[in-house]
Amino acid sequence: MWRVRDTVTPVSPAESTVPKTIICVDCGGTCHLLSYEPDEGFEPGDIVAFRCADCLDRWDIELAAEDLDPRAGSGD
Repeated sequence: MWRVRDTVTPVSPAESTVPKTIICVDCGGTCHLLSYEPDEGFEPGDIVAFRCADCLDRWDIELAAEDLDPRAGSGD
């Protein structure tokens, strides 16, 4: 099923907050980012891929606007 994305302003690469690693929910190991950041930066709706170094599971995660907000988690 296709959906139309809202018009968004891309986040510049300098402001991107996509983590280089995440914790694997299956084994607790470290998953490393596989996806290359586009020249124009990530934007909501983009898919990023991670691979677990321990169990080799691959995680494809759709980015939400709050994933890209540099202020997220800062308590502001």
